[in-house]
Amino acid sequence: MAAVATVCALSAAPLAPQAVAADTPPYSETYRPQFHFTPEKNWMNDPNGLVYYKGEYHLFYQYNPNGDSWGDMSWGHAVSKDLVHWKELPLALSHDDKEMVFSGSAVVDWNNTTGFGTEKNPPMVAIYTSAYKNGGIQAQSLAYSTDRGRTWTKYQGNPVVDIGSKEFRDPKVQWYEPTKSWLMTVSLSTEHKVRFYSSKNLKDWELQSEFGPAGATDGVWECPDLFPLAVDGDENNIKWVLVVNINPGGIAGGSAAQYFVGDFDGKKFTAEDKGTYTPPTGQVVQDFEGTDFGTWAATGTAFGDGPAAGALAGQGTVDGFDGKGLANSFHAGDGTTGTLTSPSFTVDSPYLNFKVGGGRHPHVPGTVMEQGPPPPGTVLADFEGGTYGDWTTTGDAFGTAPATGTLPNQQEVSGFLGGGLVNSYLNGDSTTGTLTSPEFTIDKNYLNFLIGGGNHPAGSDNPTAIELLVDGQVVRSATGQDTEALNWASWNVSDLVGKKAQLKIVDDNAGGWGHINVDHIMLSDTKAQPVSQETSVNLIVDGQVVRSATGSNSEILDWASFNMRPYLGKQARVQIVDMNSAGWGHILADQFTEAETPALSALQRADWADYGKDYYAAVSWENAPGGKRYMIGWMNNWDYSGAVPTSPWRGAQSIPREMALRTIDGRVRLTSKPVNSLTSLRQDPASAAGVTVKSTSQPLIGPAAKGKALDIEAAFSLKDAERFGLKVRTGAGGEETVIGYDTTTQELYVDRTRSGAVGFNSSFPGVQTAPLKAEDGKVKLRILVDWSSVEVFGGSGEAVITDQIFPDPASQGVEVFAENGSVKLDRATVWHVDSYHD
Repeated sequence: MAAVATVCALSAAPLAPQAVAADTPPYSETYRPQFHFTPEKNWMNDPNGLVYYKGEYHLFYQYNPNGDSWGDMSWGHAVSKDLVHWKELPLALSHDDKEMVFSGSAVVDWNNTTGFGTEKNPPMVAIYTSAYKNGGIQAQSLAYSTDRGRTWTKYQGNPVVDIGSKEFRDPKVQWYEPTKSWLMTVSLSTEHKVRFYSSKNLKDWELQSEFGPAGATDGVWECPDLFPLAVDGDENNIKWVLVVNINPGGIAGGSAAQYFVGDFDGKKFTAEDKGTYTPPTGQVVQDFEGTDFGTWAATGTAFGDGPAAGALAGQGTVDGFDGKGLANSFHAGDGTTGTLTSPSFTVDSPYLNFKVGGGRHPHVPGTVMEQGPPPPGTVLADFEGGTYGDWTTTGDAFGTAPATGTLPNQQEVSGFLGGGLVNSYLNGDSTTGTLTSPEFTIDKNYLNFLIGGGNHPAGSDNPTAIELLVDGQVVRSATGQDTEALNWASWNVSDLVGKKAQLKIVDDNAGGWGHINVDHIMLSDTKAQPVSQETSVNLIVDGQVVRSATGSNSEILDWASFNMRPYLGKQARVQIVDMNSAGWGHILADQFTEAETPALSALQRADWADYGKDYYAAVSWENAPGGKRYMIGWMNNWDYSGAVPTSPWRGAQSIPREMALRTIDGRVRLTSKPVNSLTSLRQDPASAAGVTVKSTSQPLIGPAAKGKALDIEAAFSLKDAERFGLKVRTGAGGEETVIGYDTTTQELYVDRTRSGAVGFNSSFPGVQTAPLKAEDGKVKLRILVDWSSVEVFGGSGEAVITDQIFPDPASQGVEVFAENGSVKLDRATVWHVDSYHD
């Protein structure tokens, strides 16, 4: 279970597509997955309670029975005989006035160790996290069923494990035969630890050991899983896999599923030692060892007059830099800003490696270094003149008139225009209310406004947001970024021109950052340019930022790398930027080195079950037939899960995957492939073979391959193309989702930048990559395309990328492409995939 999603203020989220027509049959809505499980309506996240019993695979899941945003967490329930055809059942475990029911697992208590059933009718037992509403403690509790999971009773003796923690969750329980006892794997989320407990009866638990911190630790650890697998199918060589889901700080940004391979002795998990990392050697171009910055030029005050010798006044311990000096923008604290820029140089090396630390505030394309005047247009409200005019208020957060700046006990408010603004911090964060505009007609392409305050998106439990309403429906929304500095946000409303609308500013949050600041709302045909709030290292070519890296909210520097190949021979500059004056508003950098190969960060050196943006809370089924290990993940990302444009449901599960351990390139890796029974939905195959493609993109087969739900198998032989692959869901206006292989970096990639609706969050568009070596000069791909997702399995399943996409329903093309050379498509088969719904 994760805390509620964070959505960037600049996301300008369309929260719903058009309202679903009343006569749309269930499961046929725009973007509705056809062969992935979704609930008929409402919010779903983590898969829970995965167990096989009496011919049924049970899938429980985090569910809000009362709406399509996170809240009132309970366990929804579905069953399947084949992991493909799912039947949704009534709610299994409900929240109540004392607790929400967070993530967990389920077992069949075959020997009735709990006494909840009988030896003839063993109970199913759910082990879940009680998230207590009074005080916020998280503890582990039981519920049981004696009718194949159809009805459930919470145990009167709950909780069964309580250590007084607010960050202790997601128990995965299994029977451990060597000691004839139950084994619980559970996370201490903010400590980046997993604990192992043992019990004879599921009620009385003893702590055995802890694992961690290890691997990726830039976010909370959640939803752990532990299971044995044979290496390369050898039953005499068993290794254990510990899966630890992390949010944020995943390989593609936001939430993701990492894993460790090692040994488990019944008490303790020991991960395989990967040794210490040695970065590639190269030519050091800036190591900040001098007394000043040399030929690099500083602006502002953040970087001081020269390199820092480590931590500055008021800063935590800085570590991970080389030598004695580094660039550190914490001079006089987080409130200062500035830049540090290298002289222009000619790119003559494939990679620029460097170390980076400090705040996680990435460069956002389209931002500017300082606020200019607003674009021309019609001002709807500037909150000058001492009154709200025709706007109406409810509650007490907004008062009777606009604020004139910072309110009592509030941090300094900045970035607003003139003398007035909306500021719901009246009498602190505890006040709530709404402020609603009169009706107006949208007559321009953009609605621009300044926004600050708390990061609580519309669609979350207690939002601080501005909402655009058309016909009573929220069609756009934005929230703050936990900063009192207002910044421009824009909605593209070109599809709404001519419609009547209202604006509603909502403060429904009484906790920390439970307020919102808004000013200067205007209609314009020009998009307002937000001011940069980045802490980043940027590569600038032809005046444009073409590569960027940021910190991870850590004072420990780690390696990063820019692929310079596309810019060989060009003039470039490196610019270290601190434009952020809020928390973690500083950047650390050191050891800029030109090299032939990239340096790898700790994140890249960690192992990932999936390299995409949309595979989280991955856990596996217990006691599946034939000793198989099937895994499933929530096909979403906490970065934007509350804003994906689906209705009346929100949230999907991945395709279940059969897991294996294989030796690949000398290392034991966790691999996955779609569950075999998916082939039961295949229809109408079309194939191509022996096609050579040179520096072009062309239809793969023709009309027979077109579709919204496809299963594709393809094999390529490398020639001299730099990149090649397939494009799916192609359509008008250049819409496409690109699934490719880059021979220069030896990476599989998915580019969803032009995949359809991408504007609802700034972190949604982009490219995800996974390391993949060609085998004997060949690259094999298995691609699953559904109405709103792609899942790509490369090689033997060691490189997997799962990404949501939201294309136009008319975009159904499939193309094969090669860039800068030729590739041979040995063979490709495209099947249409039927819906599992009746």
